[in-house]
Amino acid sequence: MPHTNTDATAIDRMPRGGPDASCVDRLLQTDRLEYLDRQDVPPAVKRSVIAALDWTGRVFGHHDQHARLVLDEIADVPDPLILELGAGHGALSATVLDWHPTARVTVSDIDAESVAAISTGPLGAHPRAEVRTVDATAIDARDGEFALAVFALSFHHLPPALASKVLAEGTRVADKLVVIDLPRPPSPLHLLRLATMLPLAPFVPFVHDGVISSLRCYSPSAMRALAAHAGVDVEVRTGLMSPQVTVATRR
Repeated sequence: MPHTNTDATAIDRMPRGGPDASCVDRLLQTDRLEYLDRQDVPPAVKRSVIAALDWTGRVFGHHDQHARLVLDEIADVPDPLILELGAGHGALSATVLDWHPTARVTVSDIDAESVAAISTGPLGAHPRAEVRTVDATAIDARDGEFALAVFALSFHHLPPALASKVLAEGTRVADKLVVIDLPRPPSPLHLLRLATMLPLAPFVPFVHDGVISSLRCYSPSAMRALAAHAGVDVEVRTGLMSPQVTVATRR
């Protein structure tokens, strides 16, 4: 049954910590946008954030870790067709293509400048890659077209109603949707994490967006509520020192 506007309003009121979030956890969230999501921010600032995300991904091994998660989910699929949503710099797709000799990847983002930057780089010329502008809430693709869709470190940008749409759309066009994002720690640890970042946030765009990302990331409880609203099944794996991984499938 299609969700009504009332349903969307109700899910959008859900705390980022989920329906059972504590009073403190409910305070540790924000509607403030990251620089990457704002229209009044110079493109150079956005590029600096994307470049910092790419640098930290290379230095701390996030790109490799995320690629392993993706490939583990399609280990038994010959010649998989993969869709990356919200690709940003495209490093995850590049790593997957390097490691899997027959995978084909559609690399996508909703931001036209990011898509243009990816298109003019190595992925734009890769024989097994296609670079496209895609809105993850309304994906222009056939039902079941992809073996797997992946949304890495971008899901928290979306408010709950749109996040639920991504779960529905991702599982419509792919057999599995893998959402990789920041874990939402218990409130005392969350406060500690924020305290270490806040002094630099006014001066370093990457840290500014990191603080907002921390406040906007979804808990496992929230992911299950979003999945229920979308009508999909999810398995959520998380840890304090590892990314939160949600694997969504159609019912």
